[in-house]
Order: sequence, then C-alpha cells, then structure tokens
Amino acid sequence: MKFECSAQELLGGLINATRALSSRPAMQILEGVLIRTNEDKVELMCSDGSLSIKSCVKANISQEGEVVLPGKLLTEIVRKLPEGTAAFSMNDKLMMTIRCRQSRSTISGMNSAEFPQMKDLTNTFALHFHQKRLRDMISKVTFAIAMQESRQSLTGCLMEVTPDELRLVGLDGFRLALQRMHDNFILPDGKDKISAIIPGRVMGEIASIMDDHQEMITFHLDNTHMMVTSGETTLVTSLLAGEYINYRQILPTAWLTRVTVKRKELQESVERASLMAREGKNNLIRMKATQGNLKITSMSELGDVLEDLDANLEGEDIEIAFNARYISDVVKNVDEECCTLCMNTNVSPCVISPLEGDNYLYLVLPVRVFN
Repeated sequence: MKFECSAQELLGGLINATRALSSRPAMQILEGVLIRTNEDKVELMCSDGSLSIKSCVKANISQEGEVVLPGKLLTEIVRKLPEGTAAFSMNDKLMMTIRCRQSRSTISGMNSAEFPQMKDLTNTFALHFHQKRLRDMISKVTFAIAMQESRQSLTGCLMEVTPDELRLVGLDGFRLALQRMHDNFILPDGKDKISAIIPGRVMGEIASIMDDHQEMITFHLDNTHMMVTSGETTLVTSLLAGEYINYRQILPTAWLTRVTVKRKELQESVERASLMAREGKNNLIRMKATQGNLKITSMSELGDVLEDLDANLEGEDIEIAFNARYISDVVKNVDEECCTLCMNTNVSPCVISPLEGDNYLYLVLPVRVFN
C-alpha cells in the first residue's frame, strides 16, 4: 500500500475516527485504526464493537491496500508531523513507513481480516437535520442523561421525530431535559412518529464529528442501528433496546406558582450561591418567591450567600430547595432573555421553560427540607 495525503487533513480524519476507540478494548484489533485505500481517498475507521466511526481523506494512491495500525500511536505521530504532504508505504510484513519532509517513522501493523465491518444503512430510511441547531440541542440535553442506571434505556437519549418536530430527551431521575426543533420531516409511509434511544456517549460523538462546512447532517435508521453522516465522516452505532420511560407523565400539566425572571440574572445568582453550597454538607440552594422578588440563598459552615432578583410572580408564594449542581446544570443551559419557573409545592417538580416559545423545557426535582 502506498499513498500521499495532507498531514493536516489526515490528522483531522484520525481525530474523528479514534473517537470510537474504547479505553478497554475487548480485542487487540480494536485498539487500532483500519486504513483502507478507496479510489482517490483513504478510509480511516475505528470501532469498539458497538460504535464505529469512519472518516475519509483525499489522497494520491499509487498502490491499493489495507492494514490496521495502533490508533492512538498513529494519531500522535501524525499530530507531530511538520506541515505538508505525508507519504505512507507498507511492505509485505505490514510495516508502515511514514515520511514527511525530513521526518521518517515506521509502525508495525496488523492484518485487517478480523477488524469488524461497519454496518451499511445507506438504503434505509433517512432524516436530515440542521447541524448547527442539532449540535446546540445535544449540548443542552446530554447533561441530564443517566451515567449509570439499572434501567439501561435511561443511559441513552430519546430521539422522537414527527412530521413537524424533532425532540431530544434526557433524564436521570433527578432532572429532565427536553429540546425541540420545529421543521418538516418526511417519515416512512404509515408512520406518524419514529423513536430511537441513542447511547448517551454517542450523542457527544455525533456533535464532535459534525463538519462545519456542511449545513445538514443525515441520519439513517433501522430497528437496531443508526448511521450518521456529516461531510466525509460516518458514524454507526447500536441503539439501546427496551422502552424509554413515559416522560410525558412526569411533566406537570398545571401549576400554582409561576415565576418569571431574567435568565442572565438567574444564572449568575445560582452560580454564586453554588459556590457556598458546595462547601456545605447538603449542597443546597434555597429559593423564596414572593410578588416582585425571588430570593436565592445558600449557606455552609464557612458563610452564606443571599441573592435578590426582580421577578414577576403569578399565583402563590413558595419556598423550595434544590441540589445546587442539578439546578445549576439546568439554568446554565437556558438561552432566552427571560425564563419561567413553574411549581406546585415545595416537594413537586419545578419546570423551567422560556417565557415565549417551546424550544426547551427542563424539570428539576426539589429537595425536601425541614426548617
């Protein structure tokens, strides 16, 4: 195998592909990156068995071939190459030589026969999303996905698509994040909704592989797998099996207290209160809403914090407490100028949503406190 390509473009492809590498691979072959020539491109692919990522780089190919090279080592070698064209040549013993200007490295490869093949979903149902909005949605949902959960489906993100809306949902038992994208989507005949549970880790990788030169990103789905394509990079993942929790049953349909505040003031106040709350045993932030005012307090053995915010109150006064990290994670993902906090009692969920529109909705469970 012999080819030449831009060292910088190759590095970009390797960075994308090696996102699929596992820290604890089940087989030695999965520590590597599959390098395969294909017409005027070089394909770079890594897999952990359930997630595979392939990135293609333009190349001048003089001899076809394929090999598996150590993924992390190759990436670091290419990262340190000088700018310019890198030349790759492999002998019959799978020894790859890499040359770039005055630099030369050799790296031992493995036979590619045992490397898992990437599932091809090109001929399955496809959805097209606006990349920029989808990346933003992902960043504002993944914090609420459960890291470890006896119910495996909660370690994933629920994706729901209807003819006029995309929803992403994450929840971990303490908070819920819901993001919406309103658009027109064409579903298969006879379908009014498509649902899939995407592993939480994969959501971050989808955002990472997005090609900023592309406006749209394409999803292909079947019953067990999903393929995502952006520019020259393709990701294929297994979907999580099982039923996702019926999150709609969790969302309150009415409220007794509705507080409207400026988003920036709320974010900054919660951040300051969180600093002191972290020093306490319970990591609590308390809120007291009355007409025209929202007080946010926290205390520990080292001191206390009091924040006074202008607020509009509809309904009843309320005092409520939250875990500082959970409420902070939510409010820092709010974008609009003003947001609302809707509550019923100090032991029932608080729903945070925009003053206008419905692009997002967050739910946080309070902490029961005894004065």
